[in-house]
Amino acid sequence: MTTDTGLAGNWRRFGSHAFSATVVVALILVMFFFLVLPVAVIVKQAFFPNNVFSFTYFTLLFQNSLYTDSIVNSLAIGFATTILTTLLTLPLALINARCRYPLKGLLGGLLLVPMIMPPFVGAVGMMRFFSRSSEGLINKILLDLSIIAEPIAWLGEGNLFWAVVILEVLHLYPIMYLNMTAALANVDPSLDEVAQTIGVPWYRRFLNIVLPLARPGYFAGAIIVFIWSVTDLGTPLLVGYHDTVPVQIFNMVTDAQENYIGYALVFVVIVATVLLFLLSKLIAATNKYQMMAKGHVTSAVKTISNRWGIAAIYALFIGTIIFALIPHFSVLMTSISDSWFMTPLPEELTLAHYKAVFAQELPSLSIKNSLMLSGLSTLLDLVLGILIAYIVTRKLIPFANVLDGLAMIPLALPGIVLAFGYIVTYTDTVLDPLVSPTLILVIAYGVRRLPFMVRSAVAGFEQTNVALEEASYLCGASRFRTILKITFPLIVANLIAGALLCFSYAMLDVSDSLILAMKESSYPMTKAIYILFLEQGEGEFLASALGIIGMVIIAACIVGASLALGKKIGELFRA
Repeated sequence: MTTDTGLAGNWRRFGSHAFSATVVVALILVMFFFLVLPVAVIVKQAFFPNNVFSFTYFTLLFQNSLYTDSIVNSLAIGFATTILTTLLTLPLALINARCRYPLKGLLGGLLLVPMIMPPFVGAVGMMRFFSRSSEGLINKILLDLSIIAEPIAWLGEGNLFWAVVILEVLHLYPIMYLNMTAALANVDPSLDEVAQTIGVPWYRRFLNIVLPLARPGYFAGAIIVFIWSVTDLGTPLLVGYHDTVPVQIFNMVTDAQENYIGYALVFVVIVATVLLFLLSKLIAATNKYQMMAKGHVTSAVKTISNRWGIAAIYALFIGTIIFALIPHFSVLMTSISDSWFMTPLPEELTLAHYKAVFAQELPSLSIKNSLMLSGLSTLLDLVLGILIAYIVTRKLIPFANVLDGLAMIPLALPGIVLAFGYIVTYTDTVLDPLVSPTLILVIAYGVRRLPFMVRSAVAGFEQTNVALEEASYLCGASRFRTILKITFPLIVANLIAGALLCFSYAMLDVSDSLILAMKESSYPMTKAIYILFLEQGEGEFLASALGIIGMVIIAACIVGASLALGKKIGELFRA
């Protein structure tokens, strides 16, 4: 009897190890073919055009003023967006991290609303609000008030840069806010209190104590904001600011196999984003400070009871929220307007555009496609994310952190880079987007959102006591049964939150959708919005209605993720 039990245990352990090894190999192959290989092909083609080593296309790249101006413009957008989001969110984060006041939770939640709509969609409505003609809402109001004598070209050639930057800021500041609030809340308050007792002025305490301690959290958010704004394709494309790197790459997709300058430009983007990512990690790693009172900072939160203080806080928060919701309001008003000509607001409201969305083939099919593609990619993320997180947290293989780091690479690689890589790598294969984009879109969506699922699952596994699993093994349960019956129920909230985020961001993905969706039958919502916006007549209204439908879906997903993870949702947006 004892021998049989020992043999059964040995076979069980052997099967468990064999399964783990198989899973690891499968994961590495997936990451290789859909993350490493596309980047490697770009690098190879950039340096070895026609299989001969050459810097020729880099020379041509930097000799062409169109491309050099585009690089400068994209970097300028990134820096301007990062600086403005910092200036906007720093006072908001300080107040919410250090103060207690009525309606704090509500106002803090409303600050996150812009996350439900990418600036790509906001640009649709903003084009009408800031129209150069007297039809534009802002121009109409200013003309009626006799503040201006003739319409202002808000979106003229000289203002397009700032139009892109403002749209990026209004969408990305919640990510910076989440990171800065968490970083400031974790600063040991006793350090600030000691400095205060010896007479150090508040501004010196802030500059010399608070900011250095919060620096790692700040850089975690800043690097995502910078990379996201530099590599965003949809906003400059819709606004009409085409002298940016993403738009130039988008224009080169159709002749990628012949025009090797495209490979050189994409390689420059890869190097720039990875170096900035590593620089932020280095800065954060070399400026870590141990705080004795970390975890007890809530005792330093001050209650604001002065009515003038509360009024000032409300004015700051409500003003920011109203300003941030202008793109959302503009898209909403456009989607329900029936007659809107030479008036500040629509003369008549209608739901006909929403009915048309579901009645016409392109927009209705795009909704179905987005739901299907996002659902399948989320399922892919769930499987890969759970497996990677389990292997990493349970140290099933040596150098498990390497697998974790590989899964995090999509945070540093822009979507436009991977989309371009898929085009040049899988043309004339079963994954060719010209033949059938569905499978490559599912893979692209999944790989790009995998870090959200991995981080969410890792957090769940780390909070689960390993002793519970070990007790299950001692009772004879297999690893699979243990995970299914014990571990999985304990981390289900984390998995739901990660899945909802993966699904919502895939629903309104821009770069992959615009580049890889090459057949109308496979257009997701963002590609349909872009195509409709370019159409004359009611295309703008249908695009706005479709954008609002996407916003509602994303809002529901983010609310669900927030309810599942609570304040820890900010950890998913750290680079």
